[in-house]
Amino acid sequence: MSDFLYFFTFQDSSIAFVVIGITLLGIGSAYVGTYSFLDKKALLGDAISHAVLPGICLGFMLAGEKNPIYIVTGAFLSGALATFLTSWLKSNTRLSDDAIIASILSIFFGFGVVLLTVIQKSGNPEMAGLNQFIFGNAIAILEEDLYIYGGLAILIIITLTAFRKEFSMLVFNADFGKSIGYPMGAIRLVFNVLMILAVVIGIQAIGVVLMAALLIAPGAAARFWTDKLGKLLLIAGAFSAVSGILGTYVSFVIPQMPTGPWVVVFLSLFAFASFLFAPKKGVLSRFIARRYYLKKTHQDHLLKLIYHGLESGKNSFAIEEIYESFPYRKRQTKHTIDELLKTNLLTLNQGLIDFTSKGKSEAKRIVRLHRLWELYLNEYMNIAPDHVHDSAEKLEHILTPELEALLENRLNYPKLDPHQEAIPRDNDEL
Repeated sequence: MSDFLYFFTFQDSSIAFVVIGITLLGIGSAYVGTYSFLDKKALLGDAISHAVLPGICLGFMLAGEKNPIYIVTGAFLSGALATFLTSWLKSNTRLSDDAIIASILSIFFGFGVVLLTVIQKSGNPEMAGLNQFIFGNAIAILEEDLYIYGGLAILIIITLTAFRKEFSMLVFNADFGKSIGYPMGAIRLVFNVLMILAVVIGIQAIGVVLMAALLIAPGAAARFWTDKLGKLLLIAGAFSAVSGILGTYVSFVIPQMPTGPWVVVFLSLFAFASFLFAPKKGVLSRFIARRYYLKKTHQDHLLKLIYHGLESGKNSFAIEEIYESFPYRKRQTKHTIDELLKTNLLTLNQGLIDFTSKGKSEAKRIVRLHRLWELYLNEYMNIAPDHVHDSAEKLEHILTPELEALLENRLNYPKLDPHQEAIPRDNDEL
């Protein structure tokens, strides 16, 4: 608890610098990564993050020390070269995107490891901690590093926010943007520069191996929560910032613990929780929604069955007769009847099932929607009457009152469906 309070009350100014830095890095990377994820170019960030290692090593060799300006410049040039080669190979060869990215990633990273080994054997005393760029160590961020990395992160965030319309057009419909006069090539170039910068500023905190996770995981997790780009960016930024702070805290509490893996662990937890519990798109939410839909569908079919019986002259249904109408589903049918009895849609008297007034009105609504949709398909889509039933069987459960009113108006309040069966209204008597 004492370590927790010491870290999160910022009693040490260096901790405040680290937290501010990792927050800015996380938000900037999440913003760029979200656009990359939406543009279906997630692997490009992984290639760039591995490709910057030679630039880091060359920058160190030129400076003779861990000078952030030399390291950032070297990493940026190395990442830019990798991006250019990826684009050039795609345009001038028949190699697939994944083959190109895998080749660039492995070649650059392998060359970087060779240079790192050379540096380690050189005996330069300034090389201590250079291998932290592999897995990251946010605690090692100093005040002078924050000015450079934090400033670049702010530049990324401001640029992506100010030109959100242009970057949105790039990832969603670049051809449309080009057709109305936007310089999509220049916008793509600026976006690639921002992606390279995001990788460069994140490598010290997260490391080249795991930087791709900081780019892609926040946007992928946030995508489960919203369809709005603005909200998507905010949620992704929040996931990334919180994961970065928690990962940094673990590195602070446990000596010699790299930051990058723990940031990825926390990001993975957010992504997994989103995958399971996000409303509408989460696995659990979709499972519950599907169960509800199947339950409602069976209720509608049962009400429709009884109503068709009334149309044919039957006054009531024996419960066993209903069970026989849904073979192999007796248990579900029994449960459905119990639910309809509880909601006062049906009555049960001496084994005979009958409607309540509320149940009859609901049954008429279901049959009406079915027959209205059949008539619409027949009259407006020119589909033969014997081919419209299956479609109406699916849509009758999801048509809203607004769509029902629109269908009624469009069809001029019809009385008969394509099969010459009456379309029931609430004031009709059977």
